[in-house]
Amino acid sequence: MSSLSSAGLAGFALSCSLIAAIGAQNMFVLQQGLRRNHVGPIILFCTICDAALISLGVSGIGALVHVAPAMLSFMTYGGAAFLAWYGLSALRRAIRSGGMDADGAPPLPLGKALARTAAFTFLNPHVYLDTVLLMGAAGSAQPVDARPAFVVGAALASLVWFVSLGYGARVLAPVLARPTAWRVLDCVVGVTMLAMALNLVARAAQSA
Repeated sequence: MSSLSSAGLAGFALSCSLIAAIGAQNMFVLQQGLRRNHVGPIILFCTICDAALISLGVSGIGALVHVAPAMLSFMTYGGAAFLAWYGLSALRRAIRSGGMDADGAPPLPLGKALARTAAFTFLNPHVYLDTVLLMGAAGSAQPVDARPAFVVGAALASLVWFVSLGYGARVLAPVLARPTAWRVLDCVVGVTMLAMALNLVARAAQSA
């Protein structure tokens, strides 16, 4: 196996191991997939962002996170505030009379959907730790001529994951056809987002 193939497989495998964890971005993609709301653009946006962040990490930009701790702190508290707002919004939808279903939910305009995707992506400090630092360190360990293959492999893993999550969510649509099911989903989303927000604040307080 050539060094390029090995680097590509290494990037694909490491990206798969990191991206499959339940997170705010993944849950948002799942929600929009269930609602069939701008799924393609959202998937493309997430994949491009991952590829860009990994590329920055492989090029050595990840060192900036270490020399600029204030930037990471700002992102942590900003991300916690955004996740708390989104979690409370989900809980408010869950208790609203009538509930929500995939066909009756008002779709987000494309601009607003991409803006929220960007917020879930860039206001989460774990994204930088996973892509810029961890993936960047692993990619930097590859031979110089094999690093682009590593990035391509990692980006391909992101694309496969988000396509599976966004379009595969439609399999669950019959299960979530009833308002009660959407209330349950919104409760799960709300509690998860609030827990993530509290976790971010707790980590920031420990490192302060």
